[in-house]
Amino acid sequence: MTAELPRLSRDIVPDPKAPVRIVHVGLGAFHRSHQAWFTQHAGDAGEWGIASFTGRRPDAAEVLAAQDGLFTVVERSDSGDTFEVVGSIVEAVDGANVDRFVELVGASQTAVVTLTITEAAYASSADDLSLLVSGHKPTTPLGRLVLGLAARRDADAGSLAVVSCDNLSDNGNVARNAVVDLARGVDAGLADWIDANVSFVSTSVDRITPRTTPEDVALISERCRYQDEAPVVAEPFRNWVLSGDFPAGRPRWEDAGAVFVDHIAPYENRKLWLLNGAHSILAYAGQLRGHATVAEALADSVCLQAVEEFWDEASRHLPGEELRIPEYRAALLDRFGNSRIAHHLAQIATDASTKLRMRAIPVLRAERDAGRTGQGAARMIAAWASFVGTNPGLQDPQSDAVAEANRLVGGERVTALLALLDAELARDPAIVKLIEDLSMGFPRAEVPARAAASGTAA
Repeated sequence: MTAELPRLSRDIVPDPKAPVRIVHVGLGAFHRSHQAWFTQHAGDAGEWGIASFTGRRPDAAEVLAAQDGLFTVVERSDSGDTFEVVGSIVEAVDGANVDRFVELVGASQTAVVTLTITEAAYASSADDLSLLVSGHKPTTPLGRLVLGLAARRDADAGSLAVVSCDNLSDNGNVARNAVVDLARGVDAGLADWIDANVSFVSTSVDRITPRTTPEDVALISERCRYQDEAPVVAEPFRNWVLSGDFPAGRPRWEDAGAVFVDHIAPYENRKLWLLNGAHSILAYAGQLRGHATVAEALADSVCLQAVEEFWDEASRHLPGEELRIPEYRAALLDRFGNSRIAHHLAQIATDASTKLRMRAIPVLRAERDAGRTGQGAARMIAAWASFVGTNPGLQDPQSDAVAEANRLVGGERVTALLALLDAELARDPAIVKLIEDLSMGFPRAEVPARAAASGTAA
């Protein structure tokens, strides 16, 4: 039956393509459930098409290109599923096609470049600098962006905005510094041009988007009567807070609920600490206790208590009634408890040394500065230290250093791991001892029966 259904295309869903005015790097499920969804729902969506480039592999672009850029967003809650075809991506391209990327970034009609390249991708790359200097094509997203901006300068195509949508504090300035530093190593004049003509917008993004399963693909066929090989599943909640200038214009994302603010740091920290911090605790403590998804781990009183303790600490450093911290925490518990969103802990657990530096360390430092122990934040680090001790192959930008630390024992091992997050804190014996003691506090759950009850996808 499924094989007889037509493939999703603009013949089935007559959604005309808008002109490319946004270039995106990092064509994945989150981009499609978030930035592409917001663009689809902007009041002037017909003027703003997105050309999305993959980051590492071509697969997503190949599948999406075969569907004219169309895909289905499945909003999943305990009350059921809803289905919507999104057509704001008008060109899906393999990230290795550097020529097309440079052409689009250099085009005068392009006004915005958005990024979902993961936190680790903002680190400097000596290899890319060498490739750029020697006239070869760079291999990283930021290296390619520098090449595209050089083409834009040479074409006198005008200003644009670069919008980081990654989970980094002050991500706009992080992106600016990384891009300008790389450009300066190639051409000081290019770096100066970027400083004068490119706006780097900071954002806080939020929408839980688990991996799509074969069962989700089959569900689309059954319910929508077409084949979609690139659907995304997401929770109904979505949030986008932006701060910065758009010198060449932007979509009316506020029509879809986006919020534009002058000072984004409080919103970034609210999300990084409360949502992402809780995710990190659940990812490591939950897997240590035998759980596979966020909903399963949250139903475990040991994991929930660790989350609430960290939230109490972090909330002390999130002032301002406009943040509505009690309501935000309550909403997170509801969202995390959505048993039909199978947000896998293994998916969250990667790149820990980058993530914990932003999620645990600021709260730990703030608590210590206030004369408190910072036990909640320390427990997050302890859960990670315990987890990597038994899961040495976890993806991490500092995987070699993690492996070296794992050859040590006791306090020496904890010190080496903590040094990957914060060298100064690692020199404090009291903090090392606290983390070492807390790392013993995640006994495996005897019967994680809730795993069967909560399900995975569907």
